[in-house]
Amino acid sequence: MTSETATPTDLLDQVAASTARFDTTIGTLTEAALTEPSRLPGWTRGHVLAHMSRNADSLLNLLLWARTGIEIPQYASGALRDADIEAGAPRPLEVQHADFTGSAHRWQAVAATMPSPDWHAEVRNRQGGTLTAAQIPWMRLRETEIHHVDLGTGYTPADWPAPFVARLLPETITDLSAKLEPAATPTFDIQATDTDFIATLGPGRPHHTIVGPSHALLAWLLGRSPGHDLTGPLPPLPAWK
Repeated sequence: MTSETATPTDLLDQVAASTARFDTTIGTLTEAALTEPSRLPGWTRGHVLAHMSRNADSLLNLLLWARTGIEIPQYASGALRDADIEAGAPRPLEVQHADFTGSAHRWQAVAATMPSPDWHAEVRNRQGGTLTAAQIPWMRLRETEIHHVDLGTGYTPADWPAPFVARLLPETITDLSAKLEPAATPTFDIQATDTDFIATLGPGRPHHTIVGPSHALLAWLLGRSPGHDLTGPLPPLPAWK
């Protein structure tokens, strides 16, 4: 079963495994490593960990909204979200690790006991977009896998599980195609060397093809790789999120 066809309950197992890998990596960090730059501009590893903890709490809010019918915003405000990350980033490693583990367990506990009908309830994300609760486990899985790479501690796109890549790759192409400026980025094809995946990014006929392993294509599209392991001219891309 792929992530694309997985039910919310199936995805919870993938989130749990991904969270465990992330948690193991946190256990290898030192206090000094926590203050070093992550792979995200302007963020230390401490910022990434603080974000992951608050993200779990924000997605818990959405689960509670779906479960109770009482509107609970993902974040009280964008400014408060950013302030919480900044305030949490310099905390000691022991505190950060406990926060990550505790927030992940709170989210997982509520998700694991969601009544089946509640997965169909509609909520809104922090950008104001409407989604069903069934999409929330996928949102968390994207966070744990992508930001694990962002820590810059040895977990790379090549470590992403194949079902995760298989779902996120076409999703990312759809998202970027909607943002593409043809004058800046001519339409091009994406072709994976490890699967039969091929897709066109942009409107109209493609001008060229970019070839490489699925995980490498996805990493480049997400802005997590310069694409040195890909073949073909690499045009500028809009930001994924």
